[in-house]
Amino acid sequence: MDKSGSTLNWLRAAVLGANDGIVSVASIVAGVAGASSSAAFILTAGIAGLAAGALSMAVGEYISVSTQRDTEKAMLEKERGELRDYPEEELEELTGIYEDKGLKKKTAKIVAKELPAKDDFAAHVDAELGIDPDNLTNPWQAAFASGTSFVSGAIIPLFAVVFSPASFRLPIVFIAVIVALAITGTLSARVGGSNKMVATIRVVIGGIIAMAITFGIGKIVGSVGL
Repeated sequence: MDKSGSTLNWLRAAVLGANDGIVSVASIVAGVAGASSSAAFILTAGIAGLAAGALSMAVGEYISVSTQRDTEKAMLEKERGELRDYPEEELEELTGIYEDKGLKKKTAKIVAKELPAKDDFAAHVDAELGIDPDNLTNPWQAAFASGTSFVSGAIIPLFAVVFSPASFRLPIVFIAVIVALAITGTLSARVGGSNKMVATIRVVIGGIIAMAITFGIGKIVGSVGL
């Protein structure tokens, strides 16, 4: 994967992480607000949701990327061994790959011999595995980015709770979340190259439904005194 593709993936993950933070914590806040009007209860639940969500995202991303990295390393070692033990077979395999891309057999053979001249291993793993051995994803970086992006979204409904008057707290939270989701939906569409209007509407409606359901559950739980 080239650097531009890697950057797009990071941006997409950051936007999605922020969106998860917004929806998750806003839903928690709405649910607690449905059961209690106490700002302290709502804020405590929101902070707990922020911490739990960020840690969950970070740990999940660390495990996922670590597993991917281990798999890539195993594939690289296997390819290194095959190049060492079966150089002719590997040359034929590389030739076949270039043929599949549209080159004539003679041209593919020349490219397969000349292209790896500088770095035989890198040329083979790039063509066969699509892996850059010098640019493997760092699981710690991925975990930090995932957790940070979640927090960046989650603080929006928390700020709305803290800085809004009690009588207008829930409407302000809803408005703040809808605006934030509209922004993340637009950014997500821009990064992914999809239709901005469709992506934004989808994200906003999803967030509204999540908050409405959790608010309703909070109302029910609060009314029965559980």
